Amino acid sequence: MKASGAEQAHWFATTHWSVVLAAGAPGSTRAAEALEKLCHTYWFPLYAFLRRKGCSPEDAQDLTQAFFERFLEKDYLAQVAREKGKFRSFLQASISNFWSDQRDRARAIKRGGGKAILSLDVQEAEGRYLLEPAHDLSPEKIFERRWALTLLDRVSAGLREEYAARGKADRFAALKTFLPGEEAVGTYADAAARFGVAEGTIKWEVNQLKKRYRELLLAEIAHTVSSPDQIDEEARHLISVLSG
Repeated sequence: MKASGAEQAHWFATTHWSVVLAAGAPGSTRAAEALEKLCHTYWFPLYAFLRRKGCSPEDAQDLTQAFFERFLEKDYLAQVAREKGKFRSFLQASISNFWSDQRDRARAIKRGGGKAILSLDVQEAEGRYLLEPAHDLSPEKIFERRWALTLLDRVSAGLREEYAARGKADRFAALKTFLPGEEAVGTYADAAARFGVAEGTIKWEVNQLKKRYRELLLAEIAHTVSSPDQIDEEARHLISVLSG
């Protein structure tokens, strides 16, 4: 899944984590907006990490909010060094340190008394968390698994929006089942019959969908790393996380 030099240059014109790192000085409006976008996207892996640490759903919600309050308002990023590279790695280390600091004080957090930094749908989050395997996945493994799945969800949502904008939402729902990792519902012939086209047309459309999926996946990964040469490495890591 290697990205070309031209693709990397295009994606890195607007990536979020590289904007945060490049800003350097605290108080950068552009960096703050980029960081908030990343936090809105990737808060659920933090919630899942805290739940696997033994927090109740309510305490995990409160601690996630408390973490983001510090992260977004207390110059937490002053600790960032460019060599740390990936937002995923930095965020995982940050929540681990935060949990260690808060462990003995978790009960002192007053539910609903703090400032809601992000809008968290905890009912939905808890439902998603309960789908996780109940066996020996550590909090760290849960974090990485949820990070990878969140990223894939964003890619799928982006594709769905593109097809819906062209009035082809039903087409996407059918073709999506042929992507890697999805459970195919029927055959190419079934899809061709449903839409009244040749089977070869469906195969071509699926091939185009796979290409676009790859483009969006690598572009999404680019938002979370600090340099283009980390994109393929991060993609391989996330695939290994989901394969393990």
